[in-house]
Amino acid sequence: MSHWIAVCSVTDIPVLGSRRVARAQGPQVALFRTADDRVHALLDRCPHKAGPLSQGIVFGNAVACPLHNWTIALENGCAREPDEGRTPVFQVKVEDGVVLLDRQELDTVGIDLPPVMAGPCTRVAC
Repeated sequence: MSHWIAVCSVTDIPVLGSRRVARAQGPQVALFRTADDRVHALLDRCPHKAGPLSQGIVFGNAVACPLHNWTIALENGCAREPDEGRTPVFQVKVEDGVVLLDRQELDTVGIDLPPVMAGPCTRVAC
């Protein structure tokens, strides 16, 4: 049995955008597509304050976290200087336009971390 699982097609991920992959446990996985159609996968969790990287801005080979603008490299999940830290990276294969992730990684990487949850809205509309 193959250890690769199809999760979407490349065209399901916007250019310079992202798509999330749900898992049974732990935070979701964020898929990112660069301008030259390369696909990367990171845990959808910034190493700084657990911001949802899938909601960040993709530029070049990095994503900017939407919470505090930390820049995370898509190739290795490392924060760019002067920031420090790393978010887990998932192996990605693209075959015939289909994005595949490693089933074992999906079942094990980062599952001990709580999912990123948005808090309730506390602002009152005027």
